[in-house]
Amino acid sequence: MTDNILDGIRVLDFGRYIAAPLCGAMLADLGAEVIRVERPEGNDDRYLMPVIEGGEGAMFLQMNRNKRSLALDLTRPEYRPVLERMVARSDVVIANLPPKALQKVGLDHETLKSIKPEIILTTITAYGEHGGFGNRIGFDGTGQSLSGAVYLSGTPETPYRSATSYVDYSTGLSAAYGTLAALIARMRTGQGRHVEASLLGTALTMTNPMLIEEAAGARSRVAVGNRSPISGPSDLFTTQDGWIFVQVVGSAVFERWLTTIGAEDLRGAPRFATDQDRGENGAELSKRMQNWCASRTTDACLAELDAGRVPACRMLSPGDALRAEENETFFNWTRFEGLSEAVPIVAPPARISGIDSRSYTAPPVLGADTREILAEAGVDPAEIDTLIGTPAIVGAEKNQVKETGNA
Repeated sequence: MTDNILDGIRVLDFGRYIAAPLCGAMLADLGAEVIRVERPEGNDDRYLMPVIEGGEGAMFLQMNRNKRSLALDLTRPEYRPVLERMVARSDVVIANLPPKALQKVGLDHETLKSIKPEIILTTITAYGEHGGFGNRIGFDGTGQSLSGAVYLSGTPETPYRSATSYVDYSTGLSAAYGTLAALIARMRTGQGRHVEASLLGTALTMTNPMLIEEAAGARSRVAVGNRSPISGPSDLFTTQDGWIFVQVVGSAVFERWLTTIGAEDLRGAPRFATDQDRGENGAELSKRMQNWCASRTTDACLAELDAGRVPACRMLSPGDALRAEENETFFNWTRFEGLSEAVPIVAPPARISGIDSRSYTAPPVLGADTREILAEAGVDPAEIDTLIGTPAIVGAEKNQVKETGNA
């Protein structure tokens, strides 16, 4: 029997794109009832990175698993009574809007507390809510750029933004962690909380060690390509038939690396005495490693490095990643209406015993649960008809995606 830790917790999810919807998905994975609220015509993030013709995108499929869909613009003033009913029977509200926008639509914490004092509001902004930039909008690249991460990526001549939206994803995880803490606090005190997360705060957390170095006057980092500036050899290397990544961290691993590739002449050299030394002199170590890899196939490189207990792995394309044996246990291959093949939804990054992390309900068709959700909130059928109209919602209900598990 699956233990749904958050069973009985209801969440109104006004989130869009990655960070806020991911926060909602993490709570849904733990058994919370998460209601995605969007406009009747659907929000833009539903259709980003489209994989279903005329329909949902890859990002939406990942971020909105295990949720229900309410297609009604609750931020419109005439729907205020309905919003208040929804808030009154919810535990958490998630939104990624700047403070002024939250106040304008009545989703700020003070307004929500006037409806339900013990409500928990989780908000995500680009710049944080306490400086002078709280009402500016921004995305993942904002955090990457302002934190110093882009400057330190690529080369001095060509800085690179990460191809993955790691700031967005990490902020979503942080928001979920904060929301869980607020729920625990409410269990103890009966009081609601305002949980605040920001893209910039997350990004600065990740570059914090480099910022400390800079502030202390220890060193000013510059981009060094794929090499690590704090250990070595730590880099990407070409083999006869591909690429591998090798990451040597710690003196014990370095000593094993020397033996594995036959670099005995470097043993005991002062310039490679510590991880920091090896990072600062990493170009020489990478050159030595590259020469060793160039005469071997990928399989041969990995076999010898593994025998020597030196951390290494293949560099994979997305297509290769789908087939890699190492990745198999993280994928829940799920079928969605409109797709001829099952696609992978990755299991939650933290697995908890007693919770089935490989069984999802598919992301909801737009408006699939609107009528049912409004009825549960006490809205009478005639008013529901007035609020939503029937054709679009009936169509959505008929095409509701069925529950899916492992394909």
